[in-house]
Amino acid sequence: MEVTEAEQRRQVEEQVEKLLGGQGLEVSGCDVALEQSKPATLRKNVTYIVCAVIFNDKEEVLMVQEAKPDCYKQWYLPAGRVEVGESLQEALKREVKEEAGFECEPITLLLIQEQGPQWIRFIFQARVTGGTLKTLAEADQESLQASWWDRQSPLPLRGRDILRLIDCGLKYRQDPWHPATLPMGLSCRHVLQRLVLVFSNAQQQVWLLLIKAPALHLPMAAALRTHAVTWAANMVVQEAVPSSYYDHDVNTLGVLSLQHDGRQHGRTDGVCFNTLVALLPDYVRRDEDGEKVEATGAEQRPPALENPRYVWHLVHKQSLREKLLEKLKNTSILPLHSLY
Repeated sequence: MEVTEAEQRRQVEEQVEKLLGGQGLEVSGCDVALEQSKPATLRKNVTYIVCAVIFNDKEEVLMVQEAKPDCYKQWYLPAGRVEVGESLQEALKREVKEEAGFECEPITLLLIQEQGPQWIRFIFQARVTGGTLKTLAEADQESLQASWWDRQSPLPLRGRDILRLIDCGLKYRQDPWHPATLPMGLSCRHVLQRLVLVFSNAQQQVWLLLIKAPALHLPMAAALRTHAVTWAANMVVQEAVPSSYYDHDVNTLGVLSLQHDGRQHGRTDGVCFNTLVALLPDYVRRDEDGEKVEATGAEQRPPALENPRYVWHLVHKQSLREKLLEKLKNTSILPLHSLY
């Protein structure tokens, strides 16, 4: 039986509510840039790093002393590469056990950092559930020892980048500012961004950008090796509204949920980021002489679509509209930062 367009729109709104609730959706295809992307394959064209931020009751942070020759005796958070066939959570537990001696349980992702789809670091907040602190007597190629650091005592760090991660963990521990978010075991072949792309106006109307065929759905775009993962959203907007692309900011606010399986090497090594993206008019307009031009009322509606693949969907369901407006205002979602 053919599903009506009204029913398709209702289904999309239900899907958006699922994503806002931290759930995932099966990956059934890719709409943009698939031909410019190769399937993600660990050890070949993608590297995923997991990193653990773990505190004790004194708010000391768990650190490990490196055994590798290039950073010998320096200290760092427990971290390492995801191995073939592992989920992100399994990799995290293995690394913490190998490097610090503890069993642990992930609480939430704190932050995701990326340098394009070929290098992505997943920083988790976790708790100790068993084991004992690794001592110098247990030194091996994974690490020399582990220790709790009060963050004040001098400690030779392998890299100062982790100080920001530790601060992020402390902030979350004291006041969780986004819902607990852990990867879901839904598979995909590529590194993808599924866009909940929103345009809103002063009257608190909210539109979603959708693709029409084969049924109405949220746009899915592949990450390009030459760009940040979040550039996928820009590609979608460029394709949908090429003439007004430069009159708008495409702002990926963060990750609503994350999907990764990793069970079948080369077939399910991909990651799907379900992201909230705001399309914002660039209110600072200038004429050909460089003088500022007053914004017109055109910003009250989303830009006119020039590509027949796309359609704007005006959100009528009040509860969904309010949830989207709240997320746009507070951006209380998992951050995704480019290190480019």
